[in-house]
Amino acid sequence: MKSYLNKLFRFLAGPTGRAVLALVLVLIIGCVFNADGAFFKLGTHRDALRQASVYGILACGMTLVIITGGIDLSVGSVLALSAVCFALTSIHWGWPPWLSLPLCLLVGAACGALSGGLTAWFKIQPFVATLAMMVFARGLAKTASGGMKVSTAVQNPDGTYRYVDVPRIFRSIDSQLFGGDVWVVTVIFLLCAAITWIVLARHRLGRQWYAIGGNEEAARLSGVPVNMTKIYAYMACGLWAALAGICQAAQEQQGDPEAGAGYELTAIAIVVIGGTSLMGGRGGIGLTIVGTLTIGYLEKILSINAVPEASRLMLTGVIIVMAVLTQRRRRY
Repeated sequence: MKSYLNKLFRFLAGPTGRAVLALVLVLIIGCVFNADGAFFKLGTHRDALRQASVYGILACGMTLVIITGGIDLSVGSVLALSAVCFALTSIHWGWPPWLSLPLCLLVGAACGALSGGLTAWFKIQPFVATLAMMVFARGLAKTASGGMKVSTAVQNPDGTYRYVDVPRIFRSIDSQLFGGDVWVVTVIFLLCAAITWIVLARHRLGRQWYAIGGNEEAARLSGVPVNMTKIYAYMACGLWAALAGICQAAQEQQGDPEAGAGYELTAIAIVVIGGTSLMGGRGGIGLTIVGTLTIGYLEKILSINAVPEASRLMLTGVIIVMAVLTQRRRRY
C-alpha cells in the first residue's frame, strides 16, 4: 500500500500529475457550482469543447515556440488578421475555399516567419519581436477591414449595402457531427494536436526544438541549424493561429479585426498549466490538451455561474503565476 502511495505522490509531483490534478479540481468545482444542474447537461460539455477548441489550436502552436525557449504574443492578432482575410476573400470577393484557405494560412505562416526571423537572425528578444508583430498584425487587420467587421453586408459602388449568403465553407466549419454531439472545430483541434504530436515525437524537427530549448549552444555545436529551426517553430505557430482565425470567422460568420484580443494570454495559460516549461526543453502536446480542457471547462463554469469577464481575466492571471511557481518549486 505504501509503495502505491509513493508512486501516486511521485505522479502528482510531475508535470502530468499536476496537469491532470488541475483538470480534476476544475471538474469538481463544476459539479459543486453546477448552476442548477446546467453543468451536467451534454450541451454544456459540447459547447465548452467548442469554445476551448480555438484556444487549443492556438496553444498547439504556442507549445512549439515555448519548447524552444521562446514566446509568441502575436497569436491573437494573427488570428484576427486571418479571420478578416478569410471573410474578405470568401464573403466579399467570392473566392472558392481552395483559394481562400491556403491564402489565409500563408498569411499566418508569413507573420510567424517574420517574428522568427527577427528573433533568430536579428537576435531580438522573442517578447519584443512578437509584441511588435502583435501590434503590426492588429493594425493590418484593421486596415484591411476598414476598421469594421467584415460581414455579409457588402457595400455597393454607390454606397448602399446588399446582403449576401453565408458561404458554404463557413457553415461546414461551424457545423456538428455524430448526431450533433461534436462540433467540427473540435475535430479540427484534435487533428492539429495529432499533427503537432507527430512532429514533436516522430520527426527530426521536433527533437531539434527540444534540443534548442534545453541548451541552444549545445544544439548549435551538435549541428542543429538553430536559426532556421527557430523560424520553423514560429511559422508553425503562425500557421495554427491562422487556422484558429478561420474557425473563429466561421463561428461568428464575420471577420472581426478586434477578435482574439487577450487570446495569447489564454494560450500561454493553457501551455503552462499543461506542464510545458517556460524555460524551454520540456513539455508536450498531450499535456497541452489537458490544459485546454482545464481552461475550457473553467471558463464554461464561470460563464454558467454568471461570473463577470473581469474576474475571469484576473483568475487566469493568478492561474499562470501559480503554475509557474509550481514549476520553479519542482526545478529547485
